[in-house]
Amino acid sequence: MTFRSGTVLVLLSVLLPGSACFAQETIRQQLVPIDTAVRNSFQAVAASPSVRRALMEIDQREPETIQEQLRITEIPAPPFMESERARYYLERLRERGLDDAYIDTEGNVVAIRRGSGNGPTLLLAAHLDTVFPDGTDTAVQQRDDRYYAPGIGDDTRGLAALLSVVQALEDNGIQTVGDIIFSGNVGEEGRGDLRGVKALFRDFPGVDGFVSIDGVRLRRITTGGTGSRRFEFRFSGPGGHSFGAFGMASAIHAMGRAIARIADLQVPEYPRTTFTVGTVDGGTSVNSIAADAVFALDMRSNDREQLAALEERAKTAALTAVAEENARWNEGEISVDFHLIGDRPVGRTPADSPIVQAAALAFDEVGIELEELGISSTDSNVPMSLGIPAVTIAGGGEGGGAHSPDEWFAPGNSKEGPQTALLLTLALVGVEGVSQPLLSERTP
Repeated sequence: MTFRSGTVLVLLSVLLPGSACFAQETIRQQLVPIDTAVRNSFQAVAASPSVRRALMEIDQREPETIQEQLRITEIPAPPFMESERARYYLERLRERGLDDAYIDTEGNVVAIRRGSGNGPTLLLAAHLDTVFPDGTDTAVQQRDDRYYAPGIGDDTRGLAALLSVVQALEDNGIQTVGDIIFSGNVGEEGRGDLRGVKALFRDFPGVDGFVSIDGVRLRRITTGGTGSRRFEFRFSGPGGHSFGAFGMASAIHAMGRAIARIADLQVPEYPRTTFTVGTVDGGTSVNSIAADAVFALDMRSNDREQLAALEERAKTAALTAVAEENARWNEGEISVDFHLIGDRPVGRTPADSPIVQAAALAFDEVGIELEELGISSTDSNVPMSLGIPAVTIAGGGEGGGAHSPDEWFAPGNSKEGPQTALLLTLALVGVEGVSQPLLSERTP
């Protein structure tokens, strides 16, 4: 969906001497309506001497940030096996001044930077896990101006950018009004099912806003969360010999009937709704009537009601298929059970929310063209579904091949990621003596 209301005009005429931090051209964006009070508050933050020093230092320190990114990349972090990377990340946060950082019961690395005590609480996160299984070679290879390694962009870049933000705040002694919770969280990918961020919002119910840094190429603001429901449909029956027990219903035959019925389901193009049977398994041998069979079904939608309706239709298709299989044979004893293996809630942050406005202004200030307000599945799904303002932005640089062994990262202008994250963070929580928070404290 495109929003065309209002125009932001930010003149980037105030540059730090000798700094190439910001684009020297007028940036215009028409996707996000900007309130005058939001613009004034943001510009006060951006003009603060301490903030501009911090932005310049992010630029100067970017080569070390990239080296940190490479070091983190080479620490494997398969789903549910993030602990080694978490321990490393914990020490890096402590080195940067967050002495009270810890690893919580879910495996998230958590650090709290206190404000003056009179403002909201913002959670800023990047995820520790990658999609790659245990045993994947994560050694970084450099070819020309690119670095190649599984997970180097998604989301090791986000982790490195977050560390850069922490160091910029600490080195420049920037006192915020609100509190900032920093986290390297687990469980964003695959069957991790957002378990890390779900635990964070369970343990910190008073969080007022959320920003995740995820991936590379800073060109869009993710303001919508695509929801998903994932199930294993498990079929079972007595089974038997293919010749001697012929006439007995088969779990695999029932599964096949169910898959065929699900494949024929019609779903709307808008709101975008999708489904796929991703894996199948079952049976004992080629000469056995199957006693068990299972398939994994992924269902997604940008609309909560459409997702719920699709789930009901898929389950009905499976139950109908079982009834057909049982009716086909003399001994029909097949049953099906539905096992939930993934639940990512649908959510959205309105384009006129202060958090989206501040993000758009941060893009302009750094000199990045805002190309779209996106919808995807990220850690932001959880707070969005709870009615908490949330966005996801990228960590900067260029990249490609995400979720593949040939994933790559190129550092061109990668400094823009942590610079944007810093400006957005400070605009939301406020800077003591400079600006009030744009993020509102939620009513308990």
